[in-house]
Amino acid sequence: MIGRLWPVFVRDLTLLSRGAQGRGGAVLPLLFFLAVAMLFPFAVGPDARLLARTGAGVIWVAALLAAILPLDRLVEPDLEAGFFDQWALRGFSEEALLLSRILAHWISFGIPLMIAAPLSAGLLSLDAGQLLTVEIGLLLGTPGLAAIGVTIAALTAGLRAGSALGGLLAIPLTVPLLIFGAGSLQPDGEGGLALLAACSLVALGVAPFAGGAAIRAGRE
Repeated sequence: MIGRLWPVFVRDLTLLSRGAQGRGGAVLPLLFFLAVAMLFPFAVGPDARLLARTGAGVIWVAALLAAILPLDRLVEPDLEAGFFDQWALRGFSEEALLLSRILAHWISFGIPLMIAAPLSAGLLSLDAGQLLTVEIGLLLGTPGLAAIGVTIAALTAGLRAGSALGGLLAIPLTVPLLIFGAGSLQPDGEGGLALLAACSLVALGVAPFAGGAAIRAGRE
């Protein structure tokens, strides 16, 4: 199955990385992430201690918003074009297809955010230890953000104003990831990364089945 699914994954990754009609793609979430990190110090002032205390929260909010930017092109274009029906006729389950889409979505935004995190940490006055915690947190938490994003995209595909509705649905579902991700940098946040990993694993376990059920329900 993995060998058969590989061309689908490569297609998903290519489309999400390049964006609609070859524009944007992975660059837009990255630029958005950096823009938030650059603008926040102007909003709260140059106090290094304040920036260090609040920097983790800013990074995670920026990561969330970067993850939901491409919601409107995660599932709906392929659903409207009938690709999911064609793949179903070839024996691919919706769950396997959505798992491929989750992995492609994570690579297209999660890896660039991790690469950009050192620059954001410098802007937010985070030290080396805090940066390491942020990087580990992003590695553990962004797969969960990707899973939630793809699930919401499957649930709202075909609905009017589905992109706006998807953003509203995604925000409350990602609150645990934001809390544990940002809380891991607090003095008493030793268990934050473990809880973050647990939440991310739950999202990854549930997402393909919930999204697959939504696609089948829409087909019927």
